Parts: sequence; C-alpha cells; structure tokens
Amino acid sequence: MLGYAFCGSYCTHSYALKELRNLIEAGYEIQPIMSEAVWSTDTRFGSAAVMRDTVETLCGKPIIHTVLDAEPLGPKTPLEALIIAPCTGNTLAKLANGITDTAVCMAAKAHLRRDRPLVLALASNDALSANLKNIATMLSRKCVYFVPMEQDDPEKKPHSLVADFSLLQPTLHAAFEGRQFRKLFF
Repeated sequence: MLGYAFCGSYCTHSYALKELRNLIEAGYEIQPIMSEAVWSTDTRFGSAAVMRDTVETLCGKPIIHTVLDAEPLGPKTPLEALIIAPCTGNTLAKLANGITDTAVCMAAKAHLRRDRPLVLALASNDALSANLKNIATMLSRKCVYFVPMEQDDPEKKPHSLVADFSLLQPTLHAAFEGRQFRKLFF
C-alpha cells in the first residue's frame, strides 16, 4: 500500500489527482492523507468537501487528516512508499527541520522510521530562495526522492519551482530501486 498526501498548493491539485488516478489504475492500493488545510479549506480551485469526496471515492479509504491518526503509519501501518503531492514549501521546511505538527509531516516522520521511500512532488513559490536550503537538506536524507521540477514562470515567479507531476510514477519506481530519478531540474 502507498500513502498519498496532499498539501495546500491548490493550483496543482488537479495534476496530483490525475497522478493519484494513474497509480490506482496501475494497481496500487492507496491510503489518502491530507493536511488540515486541504481537509478544511475552500479555494477558488474547489471546495474542500468535493476534494475529500473525490479522494475517498478514488481510494476507497477514509482520509487521514490529523496528527494522531497519521502517527501509526510507520510502526503499525507500514507503507511501501509515501508520496506527498503536492509538497508545499511550508511542508518541505517542516520536514527538513523535523517539525511534525501536521498530519502530512507526522505521516512522513512515521513512515521514514522504516527506511522506506518518501517521494516529494514540490510546488513552492520560494523554492529558489528561502526553501532552497530545505531542498538541499532533504536531498541529503536517506530514502527521500524528488519528482523532477522546473520553474513554472521564471519571469513573474522567479523563485518558484513545481514538480512535473507526470514523472511521479517513474520517480516512484526509481525510489523503489533506491535511486533519485534524473533529471532532477529542467
């Protein structure tokens, strides 16, 4: 079973949902996880209730959305891999600094206790500024892999990076082999 966690880069949720569907079609069983913000926040990109219903219907499982419910994902409920798609800069910073105050961060911490792959599909407006050091920190960690990424709008958002969500499955397969899928940056 894979874990699939959503963070609040709402403009990328449609890409993340497409890849979730692709994983399910490929035969993976998925345990869905959501940050508290995604669980409860309506945005111009859609309502939280519709997102929850869509994900639960696709996965056939209730969404883990609290720190308490995420903690068993390592020791009691092992996952083959945990995917965070999208992974926001905020979540990346928390992971890099060992902060576990959200369901997604706790799921990642619990999961990494078993030395299994954590796949991050980054979507951050400050990836090439305040969060660059956190990318480096996570790249140096055992069992952490990034979906290849690129600047989504170098002119208007010069510090922004977003994962190429279509490369999530090849990144996952490489992670199962213990290697980072290349090329990391476009």
